[in-house]
Amino acid sequence: MSERLLEIRGLVKHFAVEGTREMVHAVDGVDLGVMKGETLGLVGESGCGKTTVGRLVLRLLDPTAGELLLDGHDLVRLPRKELRRLRFRMQIVFQDPFSSLNPRMTVQTLLTRPMEIHLTLSAVARQARLEELLEKVGLRGEHRSRYPHEFSGGQRQRIAIARALSVNPDFIVLDEPTSALDVSVQAQILNLLKQLQRDHGLTYLFISHNLSVVRHMSDRIAVMYLGQLVEVASRDALFTAPLHPYTRALISAIPALTPRGRRERIRLTGDVPSAIRVPSGCRFHTRCPFASDRCRSEAPTLRQVAVGGEAHQVSCHLVP
Repeated sequence: MSERLLEIRGLVKHFAVEGTREMVHAVDGVDLGVMKGETLGLVGESGCGKTTVGRLVLRLLDPTAGELLLDGHDLVRLPRKELRRLRFRMQIVFQDPFSSLNPRMTVQTLLTRPMEIHLTLSAVARQARLEELLEKVGLRGEHRSRYPHEFSGGQRQRIAIARALSVNPDFIVLDEPTSALDVSVQAQILNLLKQLQRDHGLTYLFISHNLSVVRHMSDRIAVMYLGQLVEVASRDALFTAPLHPYTRALISAIPALTPRGRRERIRLTGDVPSAIRVPSGCRFHTRCPFASDRCRSEAPTLRQVAVGGEAHQVSCHLVP
């Protein structure tokens, strides 16, 4: 059985609304574990809090409450100097490769600067690693002297991936890494990420709203709604036997590749409630076609249920 690399316990992030006493409940009590070498997909509609979770895990944001344990190190309570020493182990690839790369830096500077900060390598060793990284992500040696604006979107994302790899991380947050790219380029980047994971034993948190991409990439999938997890299961279990009504609605919206593959579409009524004034009880009850009085008054907890002998967690009163 794989060893757990990252443990998220009771993670909370509330943002103050300027000029008021109200708070945005971006993340509200997330418990999640990530195993070494796996890809954990995190899915949900825009605004559900999945990107905030990714940034909290990397301590790009300070959590309001909760614990973040990386190999037993509590990243929340770790002194700043010690946290800095651990940062090389956790990297991120952002959604927009153009805005995430400094336009005034050449590729060589973008890839060697993290090495200078986090690794004790000589100038010769850094140069050798630069050449190795360019080859790994499918770029050529002459690209090292160019600037980000001289590349296509797919090439820029390859540079961003190479930068994340430059310090030999254990864990990478992939925040919608292909959503800004053409479909043909998306496939190239996804295959590159899978190959790099096999070669280096990387662990990924793959954040996306595209369930088809998440299904292709992930070993396990966590579904998020309005700041909370509603279902966590293996990829096959989630797509074969989804338990939560929200998960079933998301899967039903995936376009079918053939007429025989068409599913009955579950159409949710209404909009996602405000993260400032979250509904009482189950947060999904305002859009759920099966909601009962209990759903409106009592908040369900994420609990483990038996489905075909696999670990499957769901937060729903309707699931026995």
